[in-house]
Amino acid sequence: MKQFFKFVLATIVGVVISGIIIGVIGAGLIIGLIASAGSDKTVDVNPNSILYMSLKNQITERSPNNPLAGLDFLGLNEDKSIGLNDILADIKKAKTDDNIKGIYLDESYMTAGQATTEEIRNALIDFKKSGKFIIAYAEVYTQGFYYLASVADKVYINPKGIFEFHGFSSQTTFLKGALDKLGIEAQIIKVGTFKSAVEPLFLTKMSDANKLQVTSYLGSLYDHFLTGISKSRGVNKDSLFSYADNMRIQFPEDAYKLKLVDGLKYKDEILDDLKKRTGTDLKDDLKSVDLRDYAKNKSDDSDDKADDSSSKNRIAIVYASGDINGGDGDDNSIGSETISKALRKARLDDKVKAVVLRVNSPGGSSLASDVIWREVKLIHEKKPIIVSMGDYAASGGYYISCAADSIIAQPNTITGSIGIFAVLPNMQKLFNDKLGVTFDGVKTGKYADLGDISRPLSPEERLILQNSVNHGYDEFTKAVAEGRGKTQAYINSIGQGRVWTGEQALKIGLVDRLGNINDAIASAAKKAKIKTYSIVNYPEQKSFFNKVGSGLSAEVQTRMVKNELGENYRVYQQIKGITQMMRTPQARLPYDLVIK
Repeated sequence: MKQFFKFVLATIVGVVISGIIIGVIGAGLIIGLIASAGSDKTVDVNPNSILYMSLKNQITERSPNNPLAGLDFLGLNEDKSIGLNDILADIKKAKTDDNIKGIYLDESYMTAGQATTEEIRNALIDFKKSGKFIIAYAEVYTQGFYYLASVADKVYINPKGIFEFHGFSSQTTFLKGALDKLGIEAQIIKVGTFKSAVEPLFLTKMSDANKLQVTSYLGSLYDHFLTGISKSRGVNKDSLFSYADNMRIQFPEDAYKLKLVDGLKYKDEILDDLKKRTGTDLKDDLKSVDLRDYAKNKSDDSDDKADDSSSKNRIAIVYASGDINGGDGDDNSIGSETISKALRKARLDDKVKAVVLRVNSPGGSSLASDVIWREVKLIHEKKPIIVSMGDYAASGGYYISCAADSIIAQPNTITGSIGIFAVLPNMQKLFNDKLGVTFDGVKTGKYADLGDISRPLSPEERLILQNSVNHGYDEFTKAVAEGRGKTQAYINSIGQGRVWTGEQALKIGLVDRLGNINDAIASAAKKAKIKTYSIVNYPEQKSFFNKVGSGLSAEVQTRMVKNELGENYRVYQQIKGITQMMRTPQARLPYDLVIK
């Protein structure tokens, strides 16, 4: 027995010592990886190089602060996302970089939103003014990538590839049937004829009002899509519509015959073409620099300087991206505490002469939206604040925008959706009939258990909640009317939860002009009456070590779920989002918009 305890004790000590050693080695590896990644701040760009642009990974509003991005370590090997800020800066920098002779677009499955694609497309159009070339190649052209690639000097496709050109469609997943089977009733309280976020919970198909609005804005998006391609490729817009409507393009040779691509080539032929264009011997390797590596070389232009604390004149860019909720957020979500703190910091900093609020959000908590709106309003009273809208700035995303001096959107930004809703589940049948669970208790007042999900709402309780939602909508429309210089009655007439494209929103006065984030920065500088300035970015991104201590494991878990579910991840997100919708009144887009 004594020998047994000695053996057990020795084993425990061995395990502890081994754990310490492994921990030290692991920490050393992490530090080494970070040091090696962080030390690689610049890359050498050889003469006669091309800028290689592959956009298959997620495009965020700004590049994540992750020195291990792209390394096959701790599950981080797939975090290769790049920010729109770096993409636009890279294209602008390459325009005047004598070592860059052209751009090679190489991507099949770009997943960027339409407004994000628009910003990159416009940057490429501007790049062409330099006289440098753009070559696009893909084995599979999705409609989104083709819209981007159509501005290239030459557009090529693999001879056996796929060319998608069939028009836009939008689909919503309805959950009422599943909820009925589970014995769950979604009790809906909302304001807005077009506020359709809750329809999947109590309908099995789109309402007439929802179908009307989707038909309207989808048609607007499609018209802009066709107009852009028509202008770039020199093909009549009506002909393009006919090609898609009649499924005229089924094979790569069809796209070639109809002048939507310039040739059918394999990858080796593209590489040879690029070598000839850059004066490279066909036997030598093509000189190129990847977009993500090129981003490490910071430009010396004053407009591109970030976080320059020495400058007396600054323009602050506050990034608000993702769903709006209370508390802290991150790079992919808007926390009212984080964003309001960033806005407050910009307001109180005398060196910050103007603010650009970059909004890319479908909305969320109406309360959290109001908290952020208050800070925007306070900045407006002290210094210029310009809103730049991304793919979405709808509902709560519009709420936080409406108090700005002016609003700039892309033609294909999704915005509006001015409305409020709340959802309270009644799970009585699930508990009683499905699970055999019952509840009993006491209360000190008639409404002490208001919000209890184990029973249905009484008529009086429903009225209380409806009054609350009505009040929220009244405050919403009042804020928009004040910010936009319109009557509340007019805002109500274009509100009601209706969704608009940026192009449509311009016509009805919800935005002031169409343009990109650089237009917003220029507008902010003009209003502040400054010609030279530096850019400071808020909120401050968390360091890698802070992520390790807080949300890194969650990021890895999310990435694993995305990889496993693929395109079905959006359905998972929609179902998961129901729990959030059931917490507080929501000002958010009617649904997760997916256009195919």
